Amino acid sequence: MSETAAATGRSISETAAATGRSISETAASAGRRPVRLDPRHLPLAVTVGLFVLMFGAGSCLFDGFFSLQVFLNFFIDNAFLAITAIGMTFVILSGGIDLSVGSVIALTTMVSASLVERHGMSPAVVIPLVLAMGAGIGLVMGLVIQYFEVQPFIVTLAGMFLARGLCYLISIDSITITDGFYVAVSSHRIPFLLDTSITWNVVIALALFAVAIYLAHYTRFGRIVYAIGGSEQSALLMGLPVPRTKVLIYTFNGFCSALAGVAFTFYMVSGYALHAGGMELDAIAAVVVGGTLLTGGHGTVVGTLFGVLILGTIQTLIMFEGTLSSWWTKIVIGLLLLVSCLLQRLLARRPGGVARGG
Repeated sequence: MSETAAATGRSISETAAATGRSISETAASAGRRPVRLDPRHLPLAVTVGLFVLMFGAGSCLFDGFFSLQVFLNFFIDNAFLAITAIGMTFVILSGGIDLSVGSVIALTTMVSASLVERHGMSPAVVIPLVLAMGAGIGLVMGLVIQYFEVQPFIVTLAGMFLARGLCYLISIDSITITDGFYVAVSSHRIPFLLDTSITWNVVIALALFAVAIYLAHYTRFGRIVYAIGGSEQSALLMGLPVPRTKVLIYTFNGFCSALAGVAFTFYMVSGYALHAGGMELDAIAAVVVGGTLLTGGHGTVVGTLFGVLILGTIQTLIMFEGTLSSWWTKIVIGLLLLVSCLLQRLLARRPGGVARGG
């Protein structure tokens, strides 16, 4: 009995000691465990890192590149692209696509120029009118996509041809805007830090950026957009208002396209049927380079903004280099787009990789 009790006591104490050591070792190893990045945030981290790398390389290679004004010029020269890409982000997050945005921008410039210059209408009337026109175009396309079950690619391709054709019905020539309001907004610079300045287009783009972040991450609408992109059928089974949300997505994107058209009108001070040619592809590229999955369900508005900054950095690097053709911009963007798509596929195949949903 005594020997058994002693043996039992020894085994209990040994077990307790071993357990104590294992607990302490586990706690110590947990304390030493490296912090891992959430796989959902990896595409955004890659995008931000790529921008920092490109901007740092430009700063090392070219005198005057590392300056606040050069950085602000990324926004100034690409504000209208940022506005377009923000709207496109919601479309791609839902698993859709919109090829009409460049043509809607051109139509907005043509309608604005025609109404102001040829019909003498006030900008206070023209700007809300063209914004409503863009939202209306998006609304019609959204209704056709949802209730007639036509693929977004086909519907928006038709919208692209329709909007571009309407531009030529208004005029085949460029219409220069001489209205004092447009000229003043175009030339006005808003003072910023360290003797730098920005334009009103930048203010418009950043305001829309803030609104888009709120919509995407702090509203029911944003959560439904992510749910639709993750699995539309599952969203329907959960009782979410999928039809209404999809129509609203394309309506919002149409509004963003028209707002980008207003910004483009301020930038060019003219209306022309060939304005914004191919900008729908630039917007899609900015969204995808920014880490949004083309299949929908994952991405951020912040990533899209950095995607636009990367495109602006590429343009500025080529301009500073001086000997390369501007077509190199398209080549580099194409390579970046390909790499981004391959990276997305690799992350999707990893265990615990990029998950759908926001």
